[in-house]
Amino acid sequence: MKRVTGIGGIFFKAKDAPALQAWYKRHLGIDVQPWGGAAFDWTDADGKPTGGTTAWSIGSQEGDQFAPSQASFMVNYRVEDLYALVAALKAEGCNVFDKIDDSEYGKFAWVIDPEGNKVELWQPAEG
Repeated sequence: MKRVTGIGGIFFKAKDAPALQAWYKRHLGIDVQPWGGAAFDWTDADGKPTGGTTAWSIGSQEGDQFAPSQASFMVNYRVEDLYALVAALKAEGCNVFDKIDDSEYGKFAWVIDPEGNKVELWQPAEG
């Protein structure tokens, strides 16, 4: 079974999200959208789309999206078979959340790494 197949997203907390978003837009040229982030479409060496996207966003420190982690970031990893991976991680003794979300964007699950960082696992929706 393949486990992680790529990075689906990187999410940051910020003390002043609008100011940090503006810094990334101005100095690094990231096309920050009104929702607070950008979507980077995957391309091949010739610049042709290959069917994947990596989300990047900066949000407020408010809320519990990263809880129980105290980290200021969370990485979302793409996986092929979320249910199989969650079962394997549980069998290996990992700290896996019981909840699995199924949405229009795909299936999501979470695990806490040994350093206490919350890791998001994502199986993209079909198509």
